[in-house]
Amino acid sequence: LRSDEKVRVVVFKSEVKGVFCAGADLKERAKMDDAEVGLFVRRLRNLMDEIAALPVPTIAAIDGYALGGGLELALACDLRVAASSAKMGLIETTRGLLPGAGGTQRLPRCVGIGLAKELIFTGRQIDGQEACSMGLVNHSVPQNSNGDAAYQRALALAKEILPQAPFAVKMGKLAINRGIEV
Repeated sequence: LRSDEKVRVVVFKSEVKGVFCAGADLKERAKMDDAEVGLFVRRLRNLMDEIAALPVPTIAAIDGYALGGGLELALACDLRVAASSAKMGLIETTRGLLPGAGGTQRLPRCVGIGLAKELIFTGRQIDGQEACSMGLVNHSVPQNSNGDAAYQRALALAKEILPQAPFAVKMGKLAINRGIEV
């Protein structure tokens, strides 16, 4: 995707109805030794960093659960659209873990430090409407009978981006991403 000049916007969605991404398989993780867990977390963090570093806009279409690493995936995207009924949260503390794939850095950038700490410390799950009101998602839409309302809104948003000058959009993303780090 990084080098394909034909790619102008990337939309992340799930093929599983009611779930954007439920995060890591904790049963699988429980079978790993410390070295394997460390490697797993590093690979996951690298994947999220690669998604965040894509030169084109990325949009997460959250039509269901986005928990733990699933919300970290959405946070790695530039824009997020959620069904109002979607459930999101960095729930790792409820399992004795910490968000390990960038959530502790990306969530405060979206919602502010105090709110990010509250959400991470409590492991609270919020719906799409709450997420929109706090700035975690750009848009919250009522779910449709197909279960793909967020995806449909994400496509509409992508179609708004497509006619814009590709170089200007890429440079805008780069400038914003570098500027937020200052």
